[in-house]
Formats: sequence, structure tokens, C-alpha cells
Amino acid sequence: MTRLDGSIDAQRLDDEWLEADGAGGFASGTVGTARTRRYHALLLTATQPPTNRVVLVNGIEAWLEDGERKTALTMQRYAPDLLYPDTSERIAGFDTLPWPTWRYRLDGGAVLTAEVFVAKASRETVLRWRLEVSSGPGGAVLKVRPLISGRDYHGLHHENPAFDFNAQIDGEHVRWQPYGDVPAIVARSNGGYAHAPDWYRNFCYTRERERGLDCIEDLATPGVFTFDLSKGDAVMLLRAQPSSGAPDASLESNESAASRARLLAGFEAVRRASLGSRLQRSASAYVVARGDGRTIVAGYPWFTDWGRDTFIAMRGLLLANERYEETGAILLEWAATVSEGMLPNRFPDAGGAPEYNSVDASLWFVVAVHDYFAAANVPREARHALQGAVDAILEGYARGTRYQIAADPRDALLRAGVPGVQLTWMDAKAGDWVVTPRIGKPVEIQALWINALRIAVAWDTRWRELEARASASFSERFVDPSTGALFDVVDVDHVEGAADRSIRPNQIFAAGGLPFALLEGDAARAVVAQVEANLLTPMGLRTLAPSDRAYRGQYRGGVLERDGAYHQGTVWPWLLGPFVDAWLHVNGDTAAQRALARERFVAPLLAHLDRAGLDHISEVADGDAPHQSGGAPFQAWSLGELLRVLKRLGDAG
Repeated sequence: MTRLDGSIDAQRLDDEWLEADGAGGFASGTVGTARTRRYHALLLTATQPPTNRVVLVNGIEAWLEDGERKTALTMQRYAPDLLYPDTSERIAGFDTLPWPTWRYRLDGGAVLTAEVFVAKASRETVLRWRLEVSSGPGGAVLKVRPLISGRDYHGLHHENPAFDFNAQIDGEHVRWQPYGDVPAIVARSNGGYAHAPDWYRNFCYTRERERGLDCIEDLATPGVFTFDLSKGDAVMLLRAQPSSGAPDASLESNESAASRARLLAGFEAVRRASLGSRLQRSASAYVVARGDGRTIVAGYPWFTDWGRDTFIAMRGLLLANERYEETGAILLEWAATVSEGMLPNRFPDAGGAPEYNSVDASLWFVVAVHDYFAAANVPREARHALQGAVDAILEGYARGTRYQIAADPRDALLRAGVPGVQLTWMDAKAGDWVVTPRIGKPVEIQALWINALRIAVAWDTRWRELEARASASFSERFVDPSTGALFDVVDVDHVEGAADRSIRPNQIFAAGGLPFALLEGDAARAVVAQVEANLLTPMGLRTLAPSDRAYRGQYRGGVLERDGAYHQGTVWPWLLGPFVDAWLHVNGDTAAQRALARERFVAPLLAHLDRAGLDHISEVADGDAPHQSGGAPFQAWSLGELLRVLKRLGDAG
């Protein structure tokens, strides 16, 4: 958990919390309550889990009334840069356990607690307020204005005459249908509702502005809820109701809003406690529904499920937590999508055909299958199906498939790439500019390819000869004689003998992070030494050495600047996992060395759990000190690799 008490530093007000609903939707915001992203919302739902997300309730305006005096509880930022009202000095504390909870200092010594959580069983967002300490009856009236839109979660909303303010009121239920093609919003509360339509204009989202994107939004507010806190807790439950189809009977029960809030809080408290450690609770946010099955969301707030990210992240999120049933279900779901030896790397958010545009996603699938087989008692039918998918991948790659992906008959190494397409995990592209094309034979692709062949030999010996040839070629062709470490790419642009000497972290996979290390002894030590000296930071590994002319030390600016830095020096926390594996591989996998590795390499990343995306690990960080975090504040493979390496070190996380 993250706990902040006393006077909260202004920089901490922008730290973010996350409440995932298990189907791709979520609630998210900041410690200070002011929304800084277009994705911050109290009710954001996936209409085709985990995709087609819609923002319904962006936030609230909440305040206390005592006669003529008003005490604000929420902050808003308006263009060009006006924070109003500023409630930061009233926030006496914030905690993420068991869910986001604020404590406010009120005049006269009173203390008010506000909390928000998402109930996974029903996908409802629950808001509660209560007076913990009261100096008397004054100041006990709470007013809440919902701020709503009904837009795609990547978009922004602006005042328009098509917005439908009409409210349907039925007892404790108030229903709004902003637009006919999006789900309706149902608010259930124990307060009174007064219809008072209005527009709040020119909200300014600073994170979007920093990213060089549109950042101004207008939101509609249909009315005001009033609660008498002297009579007990104020509660509001928000949920999405499909624009067509029968309502969920379990959500239309006659129980009071207060009773339902207590029931959901009890269920959620027990569910979260059963998940185990702080990291294990956070891991559950990424495992979500896809149709009748399960999948892994690559990150929040803007990612859906990606093939590469899924197979890397599941090793820590699921397998390290012994969640074998979910692991098997996800792998089997993906196994059915093999096409010409490839697995898709992404399913478009708005539907349509899956995108087969990655050379490594299929190989990471093979690694995940290996780890699943090694950890779990896999049923025979499932094992047979997964082995069949692995064989189909290797057959497709050996034979040749899309984007010139094929085993080169000359050396059995895996070549890949065509101009204009980014196939490796270093996949930044701005317009027609592929920042790191890496066409040819990238080093980590060979490590994955050889590992996949060795894995498949366990049940089909026909892969043994190809694996032996590829392993021999790797040893012969990838060692840079000037450093003893490894080239990043050989046969660059499919030109035989051309080599890329850029110092990048991809070589670490030859010594760690995969089931089989390709390097031993001096060769492995040379790789670890070069990576540690040039790329290691407290937040993970840089993607390029600072000495390189192409190095970009800060992940800042607009889209072009950020994409240009994404893999040109920017730090990626997920790479710390393979680095720790490789470091232990060359320094000795003893209890003493594991303890040292935890202290030197893992402890700084654990400290990051209390910053940025609270209880989670960010997607990236600046290559330059102090390594400010960036990208998505909640990233699946960052957290997954931390969990995996902690288990390797004998720590459950």
C-alpha cells in the first residue's frame, strides 16, 4: 500500500491511483483529485471487454455546506492553468489500502473520510463519505455534482446540443443516457437528487499537454446530489447500463444504496486480502475478461491486450503467483490464433482483423508455454494443443512467413524485417519513420529462437539439428571482438556481414531472462559488464548507451520527441528482470548473491511503488538522472518482471 500522512508534498498530488474492474474498464485519478489525463474517470467501461472503452463519469465536484460557507473537497484544473478550488491543504492523508481513501481536515477540528473502489463482481464504482470526527451539526451537508461525457476513452468531449441531460428518477436510482449509442449511466445513492443541467468548460489535462496532445475538455453536469452526513455515511454507486438488452437483475435489487455499498465493500475487502501481498494485489488488475475467456491488459490507462506483453508479463503476474488455471486458459486462447507461424501482437480496439506484425510475440509465447509446463500439472489435452501451437510457430518460422521472417538456410539464425515495419519490441514509429528498424538478425530474436527450438526438442527431436546449427552460428557471429560483448544486429538490412555495434540491452537475453542461457563464462561476463556499466539505472536498463550519438536522455515533449527517445536511451523497468538473471548467472546463484542483487538492483524499483502509479511500476523512465518516470503509470510487464525476479530471489513480493 501507499500511505501519505500529514502535509502532502505538492509533487505527490499528481501521483495516480487505479481501480480496475476486471473487464478492461477502470476508475483512476490523482491523490490531489484534479484530473491530469483524459483517461482519469470514475466510470470508464469496456463495451467489448477489454476493448471499446467509453468514459461515462469523468469525475465529480464535491463540497460541504454550512450555512453560507462552502468547503471544497475536490480540485479541478481549468485552461490555461488555473487550479480551482485548491483543496490540497485540507488533505490530511491518503492511503491505497484497501482502496483509495482520503482524509480531510475541516474547520473546527472535524475530519472527513472519502473513499472510492471498483467492485469487480459487478463493475460498479462505489463512492463513500463519512464524518470521522465532528465538532457539531454544522458542515454536515455534502453536495456532489457528477461530471459526465459519454465519449471514447482516447477522445475529448466538448459542449454540444446533442447531449441529452434528461434524467430518469426511480427511488434511489437516477439514470442518464448522454448519447444513444453509448451505455447509460445509473447512479444509486442515499442522497436527494435535484436536476440542474449545466456545462463545466475548459478543463485542462496537464499530462496530455506535456505529451503535446489536445488537453481541453468540456463536461456536462446534469444535477446535484445532497447528503446529510449527520445521519450517516453518504454513498453513491455508479455503473454502466448497456444501451440495449435487459438490465442485470442483480443490479436492480431493492436493497438500499447504503446496504449495497456495505455489501460490496465487504466482498472487496475479503477478495483483496485473499490475493496476498501488495504486488500480488496489483497484479490482479491486469488479468481481465476477453469474451468468455481471460487475457492480460498490457497497461493502464491506454493499452489493451498485446501478444508480446501478455507472454512476458504472465510469467510474473500469473506463473510466479501460481495462477496456473488462468495461465493455461490465456495460452490456449492465444494458441487458436496462430497464422502462418505467427501470433498476433495486437487486436484493434475497435474490432477488425488481428494484427500480425511482430517477430518476437510468437517466440515469447513458446517461452511462456515452457514455463507453464515446468510449473503446473498441465492436462494432457491442453498440453497437446499447446505443443501443436509451438510446432506450428516453429514450422512457419523455419519455412518462412510474413515480413521476410525465416530461418536463414546459411546459418539457421532467424532473419526478419522489411522497410517501414517495426517487428521487435523496439517498435516506436512516428508516421513513416521507424525509429529502430533493426532489420536483419537482432540479438534477442536469436536468443528467443534458439530457446524456442530447445524447448520444442523436449517433445519433437526434429528440431535438434536446427537448434544446434543456430547455436553454433550465434557463438560465431554475434561476439564483437573489440569488446567481447554482443552485436545488437548482424546482417543489418539483410546485408551479409554488416553488424550494428550499438550498446543496447537486447544482448542481456543471451545470458538471462530466458529458460536457457546461450553464453557462459567470459562471454556472459562481458555482456553483463557492458550492460551494467552503460545501461543500468535504479529504474531498469537504458535502451541505448549515453555515449551513442543517437542517445536521448529524456522521454519528454510531443509525440515525435517521445517516439524518438522511446528506445534511444529511455529506461525500461521490465528489463531489470533479465539483467538480474544474467548477473546471478555470472556472479553465482547463492543466497548471499541473491541478497546482494535484491539490495542493489531490486530495492530501488520497489521504492517506485510509492510514486507515480501507486502500488505499480511505470512503463518507462528518463535515461538521465534522476530517471523521472513516464509513459503509462501502470505497466503489466514492469510489474510482472519484478514479481518474477523477486520469486527468483526467494521473495514472494
